[in-house]
Amino acid sequence: MAKERNIYNRIFKENVVKLSYEKKNLKEFANELGIAPCLLTKWRKDYQKFGEASFQGSGNLRVHPENRFSFELEKNYKKSELRFEILKKAYPYLYQGRIEVYNFIKNNEKKYSISEMCRVLNIKSGTYNRWKNNGISEKQRQIAILKKNISLIFLRSKKYYGRGKITQKLNDQGYKISQKQVSFYMNQLGLRKIAKRKFKITTDSKHTHYISPNVLNRKFTVNSSSKVWVSDITYIQTKKGFLYLTIIMDLYDRKIIGWSLGTELTTLKTTLAAWEMAKSNRTILKGMIFHSDRGVQYANKAFTSELNSYQCIRSMSRKGNSLDNAVSESFFNSLKRELIYRKSKLITQKLMKAEIYEFIENWYNKKRIHSALNYLTIEQFNEITNL
Repeated sequence: MAKERNIYNRIFKENVVKLSYEKKNLKEFANELGIAPCLLTKWRKDYQKFGEASFQGSGNLRVHPENRFSFELEKNYKKSELRFEILKKAYPYLYQGRIEVYNFIKNNEKKYSISEMCRVLNIKSGTYNRWKNNGISEKQRQIAILKKNISLIFLRSKKYYGRGKITQKLNDQGYKISQKQVSFYMNQLGLRKIAKRKFKITTDSKHTHYISPNVLNRKFTVNSSSKVWVSDITYIQTKKGFLYLTIIMDLYDRKIIGWSLGTELTTLKTTLAAWEMAKSNRTILKGMIFHSDRGVQYANKAFTSELNSYQCIRSMSRKGNSLDNAVSESFFNSLKRELIYRKSKLITQKLMKAEIYEFIENWYNKKRIHSALNYLTIEQFNEITNL
């Protein structure tokens, strides 16, 4: 039969060690207490090293009181590092709904503690354990898939799309869902598109050039290309001053067919440069309406002579009425909301030029869906109308 092992508590050990310093013979003292001399020697060494923190019990770290502060700092630092590591790895799943977060926890149970992951990801451990043991209903599974698809559409649009465009994309995939439902799930997932900012008027209309009447008169829907082109200019702030972006859009398919970006507001660098690109991309029809604001870059002789040479009909917005050129304004609002305002700090002109090119040529003209085109991309719209 195995000999029963004696268990001594912390107070007993401390008292024995303190009393042992008053004894001349440790062996005799250990025998009086019924303790093995080697055990008493071990207790004394521990006490010399850790002081009152010597006998904490199994599973508890021993730290000398003089080192307690630095130990706690290091402990908290390591805990913060661990929590940051968990959050960093879990971040892609946070926008995909609760079930995806549960799956992340389950797949990482061997690497991190469940309680720590639940704490970092704001999940109740009891709720997670019930999910793990009981699974989810078919309805919950379908909702989880729907949320995942909403998140994917939102993130693939670089967080540009709101509930309207996301609803259309989901309906294209076969879902029967309303904007109200999509808005509800987006709120649950914490998905927010960049809010609009108030547009600043930059037009210089204080000149003596001829002002054309508003021929377009807000008729923004046309039935074929090169019937109406609209144009506008805006400024974009960078690390070193402003860049000025001029665009020309065909109202038929809302494509940006000409644009220029530079540091000067001269006619040569703005409207004429954008016009040259537009001419190379689309055929100009006799009697085409060219609509703009009253800015000097559109009203001066150099640009109007160019329009007249192609027998275009000039049209200009009424004074101080940006809605007369609402489609161009809408493009700039999208550009600034979806690209410019998302920057936490100003970037260089070189980098901004690259990002503007990417936005116009690869995103807006090719991949972005447009509500004015029945939620189709420009390429899809042209494919359907050319059948």
